Amino acid sequence: MSLLKVLPGYMQEAAQDAADHGAETSGAMPMEEIPDFIQHHIGDATEIEFAGGHWSLEALAIDPIHLGPLTIDLSPTRQLVVMLVVALLMLAIFIPLATAFRKRGKEKAPRGFGNAMEAMILYFRDEVVRTNIGHGADAFTPFILTLFFFILGMNLIGLTPLGITPTANWSVTGALALVAFIVIEVSGFAALGPAGYARTIFFLPPGVPVFMKPPMLAILSVVEFLGKLTKPIALSVRLLANMTAGHTLILAIMGMIFVLQSYLMGVASVGMASVLMILELFIAFLQAYIFAMLTSVFIGLIRHAH
Repeated sequence: MSLLKVLPGYMQEAAQDAADHGAETSGAMPMEEIPDFIQHHIGDATEIEFAGGHWSLEALAIDPIHLGPLTIDLSPTRQLVVMLVVALLMLAIFIPLATAFRKRGKEKAPRGFGNAMEAMILYFRDEVVRTNIGHGADAFTPFILTLFFFILGMNLIGLTPLGITPTANWSVTGALALVAFIVIEVSGFAALGPAGYARTIFFLPPGVPVFMKPPMLAILSVVEFLGKLTKPIALSVRLLANMTAGHTLILAIMGMIFVLQSYLMGVASVGMASVLMILELFIAFLQAYIFAMLTSVFIGLIRHAH
C-alpha cells in the first residue's frame, strides 16, 4: 500500500523539522499530525509521490487566466494526471477490443478477456440501460458504459501503490454529476418537447380545486426544480463520500502503527487494513455501478415523465 512508502518519508520530514528547532524526537508520529497526513494523501497536489520519491508537476504549470475577479488555474495536478492516465488506459483497452469484435463478426464467440467484457457490456445494455430507460435506450448505452468504466478506473487506481483517487475530490465527482445532469435534462427535453419538459417543473396533480391551483403551483414548482438539482448533488456526494471514507479509515488505522510504535498494533492494523482493502475493492465496483445505474434511472424518469 502507498502509505507504507509515503508515511516514513513524511515522518522523516517531521523529524528533521523538529531537529531544526532543537526538539527531541523518538521517530514516532504525533497523534495530531495524522489528520494532516491523511489530508495530504487524499487531497490534490502538484507532485506525485512514488517509490519513496517525488515527481513535481510545477514544470508543466500554466499561467492563470484572469477574468475580472475570477482566476482560472489550468495547471495540471496529480489527480488530473491520473484521470488522463485512466482515460488513455480505457482507450488502449476498448479500441483494440472493439476492432477485434468487428473483425470477428457475430459468428464466433469471443474468448478470455473479450468474452468477459462482452458479457459485462451486454449486462449493462439489457439490465441497466434498457430496463431503466425503455424505448430508445440503446442510444444511451455508450454514455452509461463510459461513465461506469471511467469511474471504475479512477476508483481502482486509488487502490494501487500510487494511491491517488480522483473520485475522492468533489471537483471530479461534481463534474461527472454535471455531465450526467446535462444529459438527463437534454434527453428529457428532446423526448417531451418544450411543453412537456415545462410540465416537469410546473407541475399540478389532477383534481386540485381551482382556488388551490395558484398556491399549489407555486409550491410544487419550487419542489420540482429543487428535485432536479438534488439528483446531481446526490450522485456526486455519494461517490465522494464512499471513496473518501474508505481511504481515510485505512490511512488512520495504518497511521496508528507509527503513533503507538507497537508490534501488536502493527499486526492488528495490517490485518484490519487488509480486510478494508478487500471491502474497498468491492466498493470501487459498487459505486461505479450505482452512479451509472442512477443516471439511467434519472434519464428514464424524465423521458417518461407521465
